[in-house]
Amino acid sequence: MGFIDNIRARLSPAKDKVADLAQQHGDKIGDGLDKAAKTVDERTKGKYSDRIQSGTDKAKDAVERMGKKDGEGDGGTGGGGGSQQPPGSSGG
Repeated sequence: MGFIDNIRARLSPAKDKVADLAQQHGDKIGDGLDKAAKTVDERTKGKYSDRIQSGTDKAKDAVERMGKKDGEGDGGTGGGGGSQQPPGSSGG
């Protein structure tokens, strides 16, 4: 068994636990992310608002993906891969 396989084997139980918690408490996690984002935005006096919002959205998406049970698709959106665009770009 290679190094990466060994790490994956050790992290598998934790991944399952995190997925269960994300499924049960996704709304509370999202609320916490919003509260943290608001606090950071206030402390930075809005200087990084776009980046904070982008990061918050990505974190919420990750929590949502973690909370999905095995076999549940994401509607063919591809999840977390693909091209990333700078904040504020229209993508077209």
